[in-house]
Amino acid sequence: MNNLQLPQKDMEKEISQLESFIKSDIDARELKRAIAVRMALEGKLYHEISKVLGVSEFFVGYWKKIFKTQGVEGIKLGYKGSPGYLTERQTDVVVEWLKHKQYWNLEELVTYVEQEFGVSYKSKQSYYELFAAANISWKKTQKINPKSDDELVKKKREEINEILSKNKAGIESGEIIVLFLDECHLLHGDLTGYVWGLSDRRIEIPITNERERQTYFGALNYQSQQFHIQSHPSGDGKSTVKFIKYLQYKYKGRRIILIWDGASYHKYGEFRDFLSTVNSDKEPENWSITCILFAPNAPQQNPVEDIWLQAKNFLRKYWYLCRSFKIIKFLFEFFTKEHKFDFPKIHQYCT
Repeated sequence: MNNLQLPQKDMEKEISQLESFIKSDIDARELKRAIAVRMALEGKLYHEISKVLGVSEFFVGYWKKIFKTQGVEGIKLGYKGSPGYLTERQTDVVVEWLKHKQYWNLEELVTYVEQEFGVSYKSKQSYYELFAAANISWKKTQKINPKSDDELVKKKREEINEILSKNKAGIESGEIIVLFLDECHLLHGDLTGYVWGLSDRRIEIPITNERERQTYFGALNYQSQQFHIQSHPSGDGKSTVKFIKYLQYKYKGRRIILIWDGASYHKYGEFRDFLSTVNSDKEPENWSITCILFAPNAPQQNPVEDIWLQAKNFLRKYWYLCRSFKIIKFLFEFFTKEHKFDFPKIHQYCT
């Protein structure tokens, strides 16, 4: 029986199971298997999947068959664990191997220990202890904007909540759609934002292809938590208008409230002309599109920022699978496209 003959509900259930598995904390090999199976279930040709993921067509067919007979459990890695631990001498060898590397990755360490000594730990803590023994820690950068005004952010949140409350009836009936919108510029270098490194040394990662980049527009539906994404050549007025027209098409006949930052092309030029046209001579309460700006210099107000971060963290976790920028874009879109997201930041705004 091929995919076209499968009952729609059964196929949707299988795809839902795979999506939940993919978003969990899984090994890179499990990720490849799951994505390959998911694409196959969606009707993608085996040779297309092979090119995108860098696997054989046999690989795709094999894991699809395993999934069909055993479900998600069948595509998980089998735990061998024999022998169950490293000797003191073997531990010293691993630590020395770690100390002489320039870059570190958990999955690479897991593979090295298994291949060299036949040891596969159940708990990641055992591998973390090996990193610690080599004086290697998980390093993470954080950013702040000194121009951000907490009081202004608070007032803006109150203003947004007041507008949402005023339009509560229309929002609950579906007559009004509330969308948080933001742009993301995906760079090849985004892969290496979080790495293992020696605690007492600065981590420097050479990037030679910084020009490889892709701009994405994303909109989070406040009511359904559905996320819509489109790629565009750049973040400008022309691309903004195209994306808003796409959203209008998705929500035909509904009024839209857009909540976003104060980028110049959100307020002037082509988009302002477009806004004047769609709202024409209507009263503000009947505008087809109403725009609300966040407070300036405070991106933490926008829940879409968290979605971009989740997507980039997903890429960073599996950066060694990304052999080309084409694959990077594929995985980024795979993680975000038409998925539902629900996290605390969304609920700071209420009707």
